[in-house]
Amino acid sequence: MTADWPIYLDHAATTPLDPQVLEAMLPWMQSMRGLGNPSSTGHCYGQHAATAVEEAREAVAALVHAEPAGVVWTSGATEADNLAVLGAARFAGQRGRGRHVVSCRTEHKAVLEPLKQLEREGFEVTLLQPAADGSLTVEQVLQALRDDTVLVSLMHANNETGVVHPIAAIAEGLRDHAAVLHVDAAQSAGRLPVDVRGWGVDLLSLSAHKLHGPKGVGALYVRSRPRLRLEPLMFGGGQERGYRPGTLATHQIVGFGKACAVAAAGLDADAARLVDLRDRLWSGLARQGGVQRNGRLDGAPHILNVAFVGVHGEALEAELQGLAISAGAACSSAEAMTSHVLRAMGVADDLAQSSFRFSLARTTTTSEVDRAVAQTADALERLRAFSPAWRRYCETGAPMQGGAPGNGFSPGGSKG
Repeated sequence: MTADWPIYLDHAATTPLDPQVLEAMLPWMQSMRGLGNPSSTGHCYGQHAATAVEEAREAVAALVHAEPAGVVWTSGATEADNLAVLGAARFAGQRGRGRHVVSCRTEHKAVLEPLKQLEREGFEVTLLQPAADGSLTVEQVLQALRDDTVLVSLMHANNETGVVHPIAAIAEGLRDHAAVLHVDAAQSAGRLPVDVRGWGVDLLSLSAHKLHGPKGVGALYVRSRPRLRLEPLMFGGGQERGYRPGTLATHQIVGFGKACAVAAAGLDADAARLVDLRDRLWSGLARQGGVQRNGRLDGAPHILNVAFVGVHGEALEAELQGLAISAGAACSSAEAMTSHVLRAMGVADDLAQSSFRFSLARTTTTSEVDRAVAQTADALERLRAFSPAWRRYCETGAPMQGGAPGNGFSPGGSKG
C-alpha cells in the first residue's frame, strides 16, 4: 500500500486476500485446466473442477467441525442468512409446525430484514433485548421459547461490537425443543473456535471475505444427520442439494477452502496476537479520557467499538482521514441514523454518533495500531479544544450518558 493510503482498520467489513489464497485461485482462472463446470462431470475438465470443489467443501467443514455434506455454497453470509431464516421458517410453517421465531435486536440486517419479511407472511418474531454490554443470557433465549417456536437465529460474534453469545450453552438448552438453531458465524469463523457438531448447531452462515478469502462466496452449513429440510429461495439446476442452484464458481470456492485451511492452521496463534493488538489499541485510546468501550472486554479478538465524548462523529471522522475505520453511525446532512446495535444496547444518541469500530486482522501490525492511537489522540485534542460539551464534561466529571458498568469506561486521561 502506498504511503498516501490510510491505515486499514476495517477488517470486520472485509479482509485482504491472503497471498496463499490468491495462489490457489489463479490456476482456475488462467488455464484450460480450470475451465470445467463442476456439474459437467462427463469429461476430465468437469471432473477436475468437481474434485476441487469437494476438497474445498472439506476444508470449510473442517474449520467449523462440520460434516462436508452439510456445506452448501452461497454468494456470501447474507444469502446464507436469508436461506437459513426464510428457508427454515417457511418449511416449518407450511407443515403446521409453528410460526414463531426468536432472535435478537443486535443481529445483522441480513437476519433482521428476512425476519421482517416473515412477519409480513404472518409469522410472529420475538426480538430479545440485550444487556447494556450487548450480551444475552441463555435464560433469556429459553424463556422466549413457545410451543410453536420453529427457529432461533443468533449471531456468534457481533459485527459492530464483537460481543460473543454463548452459543454452545444456548444449543444445549434447545436440545429438547423442536426449534432449529441458526448461527451467523461470519465474524467468528477463523478467529474463534466454532464447533457445529459439538455445540449442536443446525444451521451456520459463513463468508469467505471475512477471513482473507475472496468476495462473492460463502456457505450455509445445513445439518445433514438427522436431515434438516429448508425451502429454497431459488429454483433451477438442482446444484447444492437443490438449495442453491446455479453453476458453481470454482475459483472462488477453491479460494474459500484455502482461506479456511490457512485460518484453521493459525487459529490459536492469530487469536492471541489479535487480543494483544486489540488491548494495546484500547489502552492507547482510553488514555485520552472520555472514552467508552461499547461491548465487553471478552469479545471477539479483532473488534473494538469505542465512543468518544465531547466530539461530533462527523467532525472526528473528517479528522481521521488517515485511518480506514467504520463509523458507529451512518450520518448525513439530511438524516442522522444511529447504529441499531448501539441503540439496542442503550447507548445515548450523542455517544452512538461519536462511536467508531476499529477492526484488526492477521495483517495488522503493532506500528499501525500505535499510529492509529496517535492520530486519534491528535484529532481529539484539536476538536475538544473548541468543544463546550468536552469542557462541561471536564468540569463536572460526570460519567457519559449511556455508559454501562463493566464496559470499559475511561473517565480521565492525559488530555483535557
